[in-house]
Amino acid sequence: MADASRANWSDLSIRIASALVMAGLALATAWWGGPLFALFWFLAAAAVLCEWLFLIAAGRRDGPAAALGVCLLAASTLLVLSGQGSAALLTVVGGTAAMGGLARVRGMPQPLLAAAALPYAACVVLPVIALRLDEPHGMRAIFVLFAIVWGSDVMAYFTGRTLGGPKLWPRVSPKKTWSGFIGGTLFAALAAGVVGGSFLLVPVGAALAAISQGGDLLESALKRRFDAKDASHLIPGHGGVMDRLDGFLAAALAALLIGLVHAGLHPAQGFIVW
Repeated sequence: MADASRANWSDLSIRIASALVMAGLALATAWWGGPLFALFWFLAAAAVLCEWLFLIAAGRRDGPAAALGVCLLAASTLLVLSGQGSAALLTVVGGTAAMGGLARVRGMPQPLLAAAALPYAACVVLPVIALRLDEPHGMRAIFVLFAIVWGSDVMAYFTGRTLGGPKLWPRVSPKKTWSGFIGGTLFAALAAGVVGGSFLLVPVGAALAAISQGGDLLESALKRRFDAKDASHLIPGHGGVMDRLDGFLAAALAALLIGLVHAGLHPAQGFIVW
């Protein structure tokens, strides 16, 4: 019993240490902005793309597909960084078709899912760069996004563990509960209002928290389909990069769309100024 307790504490310590390192890097690069911020999220997106391809290929690495995907991600990232969002979107759309074609030529068992690796990974990097570039609101928009996703993730875990109750979607994620979903959503909504400096952001935070948890469930469904516990073992105590960013990429895309609808070419302003 004592050995099990020590092992659990050791695992938790590793998990907390990894989370602190990742959060510190994310916050520091968000504060700094510019090419360093873009590079940080491009590397994360490239890791997600490779993990996705590795997962659907049942552990078989496909170098040409990964190389093509990473090159397309790099091109779209540079285009967004230079203010050419439409060209970046066209690159992703055309690149998705190219990824699917390459998968068919190489006889990959899941060509449509292989093609989906690019737009999925692009959602990690392109929305956050577009939001961060919109000064003077860009940095605050990213911090609000962090508050929503991290707050939702942490409080969903603790609320679910404390209160228990009916499962959210047991076939896909046996540990997630409705109490965790509600607790995480409510806390994230409050965090959005506090960090964003406006309680008009509370309903926006609630919506993005729900979307974030939906992104988590989507990745869980994909892993269950391919009988995998984690996307990879890249992050100690956390699994893969995709396991950590499944909810974030969904919330980031939603935040960008909200910002574009609300304020056109100023997505960060449209996201947080209400």
